Amino acid sequence: MGNGCVMAIDIGTGSCRSIIFDEAGQQLSAGQREWSHPEIPGIPGSHVFETARNWKLICEGIREALSGAGLPKGSLRAVATASMREGMVLSDAADREIWACANIDARGIDEAAELVRTGEAERLFDTGGDWVSITSAPRFRWIRRHQPEIAERTAHVSMLSDWVVTRLSGEHVTDPSCGSSSGLFDLRTFDWSRELIDIVGFDPGIFPPVVAPGTLVGRVTGRAAEETGLPQGTPVVVGGADTQLGLLGIGVTNPGLRTVVAGSFWQTTAVTDHCLIDRERRLRTLCHVLPGLWMVEGIGTYCGIIMRWFRDAFCEPEKAEALRRGVDPYVVMEEEAARIPPGSNGVWGIFGDLLDAKRWLLASPSFLGFNVEDPVGSSRAACIRAVEESAAYVTLGHMRIIDELTGAATTEALFTGGSAKGSLWPQIAADMLGVTLKIPLVKESTALATAFCAGKGVGMYDDLAEVALTA
Repeated sequence: MGNGCVMAIDIGTGSCRSIIFDEAGQQLSAGQREWSHPEIPGIPGSHVFETARNWKLICEGIREALSGAGLPKGSLRAVATASMREGMVLSDAADREIWACANIDARGIDEAAELVRTGEAERLFDTGGDWVSITSAPRFRWIRRHQPEIAERTAHVSMLSDWVVTRLSGEHVTDPSCGSSSGLFDLRTFDWSRELIDIVGFDPGIFPPVVAPGTLVGRVTGRAAEETGLPQGTPVVVGGADTQLGLLGIGVTNPGLRTVVAGSFWQTTAVTDHCLIDRERRLRTLCHVLPGLWMVEGIGTYCGIIMRWFRDAFCEPEKAEALRRGVDPYVVMEEEAARIPPGSNGVWGIFGDLLDAKRWLLASPSFLGFNVEDPVGSSRAACIRAVEESAAYVTLGHMRIIDELTGAATTEALFTGGSAKGSLWPQIAADMLGVTLKIPLVKESTALATAFCAGKGVGMYDDLAEVALTA
């Protein structure tokens, strides 16, 4: 990566992370803050992205990473951003945030049903690759109907990684990987679709220019420097969407490869060299971060978040033991779950569901199958294993659909993301899928690929695909 270091800022569903990598691509330090996205009372399905609070958390994570790295002056060459998909921020002409939501926001259920009735949902899917369940089309319709003053004041639309770029540099751009998660892209042109934007009734001028990941677009402003601790003038580079960057970070740059990106949500993906749309509207299609490539995916909702919930709600003994040993609580949790046989002693975790993009129904979260006469068998450890098995079942279903769409059976796949850090969960997934599961050495593949983008933006190398394959 040449001389100097770069920072990757990754805005996830469950947390924000800032990670500094050196010139060899080795992680030097990290700062992380967990968060959640509250529902607005009286607005079912809403999940607000709290821009003021979350920006403060992002700044804390940046400062923590900078402090941990102890970089000499001038050695931070660039910063780039990544984020969850679908979430968006609207701002006015003075760049004041006036509306924002996380990726899981589903307040526009009535507007989505309206788009289905009129046939416009079909047009959105055929061009934009996704249904109207949690994409921006019903949200824009909802805003127009319920908050018309917001619609009139909106001057800029940003996906969440774009919003961080704006906060750092004042510039408004997007990239094809994150921009296409809006559902308002023409996937075949890697750009906004005027036809689809007309469906939602907003001015096309509020949508930002599209640039390639790895494009230098600005520099850290004085205000951002004060807030984050980043040196003023540090180059700000476009990254992209977390899942697609995660694929790049582990070298998935060729068609045909299967990957499970196992984080807060689990994405089961296949890369294609043509715009493959599932005509049955089950899986979704997005632009890859590399030109001329696309990604088909099934989404296992809340897989990692459910494990975090269980940790914090029920695993105080395991957290205490982890603190005593100086390890992550998940290490202790998996050690206990590994003593439970496959099938979790009859305990079933019902959390995710097989993605059906045209309906996007989620199972009511629950555990089933407790044996009250066997407290040892129906224990916390059994529940931990049941959570892991639940995610693997959903992944199996998505893999079978991908095999059907591509006409090729999966024989091996890559497994990356936070859930790949342990040993039990990857083994359960491999056993469930019945394939060879390869785990890259780099688990923070999204952050690493974001660092690649930062390096490309300042001339440390020329080609993202090449550096990903040689890293």
